[in-house]
Amino acid sequence: MNERIIYLEGVDPVHIYGANNVLMEKVTAFFPRLKIIARGDEIKVIGEKDELDRFEEKINSLIDYYHEFNSLSVDDVEKIMAEKGVLPRQSQDDILLYGTRGQPIRPRTPNQYRLVEAYRQHDLIMAVGPAGTGKTYTSIALAVKALKNKQVKKIVLTRPAIETGEHLGFLPGDIKEKLDPYLQPLYDALNDMIPFRKLETYLEDSTIQIAPLAFMRGRTLENAVVILDEGQNATVRQLKMFLTRMGLNSKFIITGDITQIDLPGRENSGLLQAMRILQEIEGITTVFFNVDDVVRHRLVKDIVRAYDREDQNDRTGNKTNEGNNA
Repeated sequence: MNERIIYLEGVDPVHIYGANNVLMEKVTAFFPRLKIIARGDEIKVIGEKDELDRFEEKINSLIDYYHEFNSLSVDDVEKIMAEKGVLPRQSQDDILLYGTRGQPIRPRTPNQYRLVEAYRQHDLIMAVGPAGTGKTYTSIALAVKALKNKQVKKIVLTRPAIETGEHLGFLPGDIKEKLDPYLQPLYDALNDMIPFRKLETYLEDSTIQIAPLAFMRGRTLENAVVILDEGQNATVRQLKMFLTRMGLNSKFIITGDITQIDLPGRENSGLLQAMRILQEIEGITTVFFNVDDVVRHRLVKDIVRAYDREDQNDRTGNKTNEGNNA
């Protein structure tokens, strides 16, 4: 057995331990093979070296997270403890931009880091994975950074107008008023990153354009970052149309969750086809996100896992029934 003392430097221990040690109890639950004694600014840990190394790494991650966001909740602790990948050591260079509340916006999971790196090296990126993993938010942050740095002249954000069991025709108002609620997640991300009046100006002069996918037809998009959100709901024809809009000095990002295809027939998803036939083309890459990248409420991760299990059971049951019917 090995013994190690970890010092909490530059942070009040109560912020790491939590009220009534609630945060440290969560940490301890992830390391059942270690004996952990936390007193003041010292944490004494006894156990095998590999476990001690992993524990120290996680404690440092908690401290880094607190310094960045000035808060640490039970949800934050559970996410950091459960994270399988190792985040690169955070630095000022990781910050994509500062948000409207002064908060640094940077990648928070290993696959968000991979998306940022893919953006630097490729002109077309497909970011694929479950809801809540920050695919769209990170993509928009990259676009806003490029606009602020004058690397591009405009941002184009688009979505296919596919409804999840609802009908736009029954909504009141003209076409813009019908579609704006559907495009609201894109506005929400922009509102986090660009002051309200500046964003209004960008929208009015078309520096930032938000429109349904059908409105892209016939255009050539140059000097732009173009993001197709909910790409799994673009048909094969729509996605081909979208991809052939790419002009000079443009970056295209497609985000999507292939487990939530709302088209009538999974085989109609243009994103599934694009992932299959475009991978060998230089300049195109896919970044795969998973449940460990979920950055929403801790229950979202459990919800995604539950649905994944159900889908797996359904597929297994279908194969069994097919075998019995053969």
